Amino acid sequence: MTEAAVPGGPTVTRLGSGGPWEALYGYSRVVRAGDRVLTAGCTSTVDGAVAHVGDAAAQTAQALRIALDALAEVGASAADVVRTRMYVTDRLYADEVGRAHNAVFGAVRPAATMVVVAGLIDPDLLVEVELEAYLPAA
Repeated sequence: MTEAAVPGGPTVTRLGSGGPWEALYGYSRVVRAGDRVLTAGCTSTVDGAVAHVGDAAAQTAQALRIALDALAEVGASAADVVRTRMYVTDRLYADEVGRAHNAVFGAVRPAATMVVVAGLIDPDLLVEVELEAYLPAA
């Protein structure tokens, strides 16, 4: 974890999960800057391996769990999420990814974007998600 005060601005907290690409590529799993909380792209990579190969819905659920766990590390929850982004490798996965998203965020209804992409870092990955939360100081 690193924390730094931005001159004249909020404290910024950066946390990693120990994932295989964070140190290699230089990013944090979650960053809290004042009342904004942002996750990096999250996939169904567990202990360095892709979980749920071939199952876009299960990969989405796993990726969302990873992202929500990251939010929890800085005090946010699914109820605080105001925007989601979903990247899918084929439009054929849109419905199952969307339904998995709804299972978590149906009552919250954040702004959401789903984009079809050419591919992800591992060819077994079918979906990647990002979350943004609003968490005002108590």
